[in-house]
Amino acid sequence: MAILSGIHPVAEALRAGRALDRLLIAQGAGGPRLQEIIDLARQAGVPVRFEQRAALDRLAGSSAHQGVVALGAAQKYAGLDAAPSQGILVILDGVEDPHNLGAIIRTAHAAGASGVVIPERRAAGLTDVVAKAAAGALEHLPVIRVINVNRALEDLKKRGYWIYGLDERGAEAYDRVNFTEPTALVLGGEGKGLHEQVRKHCDVLVRIPMAGRISSLNVSVAAGIVLFEWKRRRGKSS
Repeated sequence: MAILSGIHPVAEALRAGRALDRLLIAQGAGGPRLQEIIDLARQAGVPVRFEQRAALDRLAGSSAHQGVVALGAAQKYAGLDAAPSQGILVILDGVEDPHNLGAIIRTAHAAGASGVVIPERRAAGLTDVVAKAAAGALEHLPVIRVINVNRALEDLKKRGYWIYGLDERGAEAYDRVNFTEPTALVLGGEGKGLHEQVRKHCDVLVRIPMAGRISSLNVSVAAGIVLFEWKRRRGKSS
């Protein structure tokens, strides 16, 4: 059974109509944001229970649940066929930190991406930590899980996607490259970058020019820079 905790993830799950078994509220907790969640749950027919805070701590695995925990079915992954034939798709080549995954999902949704692709193995999956870091974006952005990233890139190419890999050795700067839609932006894992075979599947390798002595950025920060440049460019052309 999936456990969601925190005001933003639970509120967005309710607004999106996600099936929840019940909602637990810490005894003594209150305020307009919690009351809104209670009202949404009751409108959706989700049972609301008031429990001791220690019980919520045990379920959430920490005390950072903001007084609300929801129990429901596991978050479902989409298939690659859910990827649309336009816009930008974010592909993660082995991002293992759940906080980074959640932050990338949140940023991708904010920038107007059509989905996020993650591999089954050696990568973070959709956990409660990811849901909290995504701050509700998981309810609105499909997360596609594939067996093999290289095979997924091959399939996307057949569907007309142009593959752009973010790599510090890239020949073109991210703010000068011409993005052709549909676009797939590939980001490597923490400290590793893109795997060699994944790099070979990219049509273009782009870089973020750095002014300091550090050669790379946190993957979620890098994702935000490139995604919002794509969004800015798209806004100008629309």
